[in-house]
Amino acid sequence: MTLVQMQPRPANANVVHRTVDDVMEAGPQVCDDMTVEVALAVMAGARTGHLPVCDEDGLCTGLVTQAQLTAVRDSAAYTDRVRLRDLLGDRGPVASPATTVAEAEHAMRCRRLDALPVVDEQGSAPGVLALAR
Repeated sequence: MTLVQMQPRPANANVVHRTVDDVMEAGPQVCDDMTVEVALAVMAGARTGHLPVCDEDGLCTGLVTQAQLTAVRDSAAYTDRVRLRDLLGDRGPVASPATTVAEAEHAMRCRRLDALPVVDEQGSAPGVLALAR
């Protein structure tokens, strides 16, 4: 697995010292009071398989994936009142924009994650770090 590079980098950039900020994918965020169906529609429109979830204060509370939301929607217990906040358990791991790419990639492999929210000092999610398939 390799990291998706979403921003061009200078030809002389030192690959060893690249940070998450250099390669993260900026995209839409969703609020934790959003329904599963609406979040799936946002994902489809953005052509992404994951979205950072934020609370009413704009603080990142987790990450949802298309596979996770589809499984919930297809379950027998699903209703159209299920909100994203109902699905989030522990906040889970996050990366700082200053984390090196090597450190983030190692953490993702160890935890078997395809995506990791990037959270800044204020708790906002400026993007997502995703592994290429």
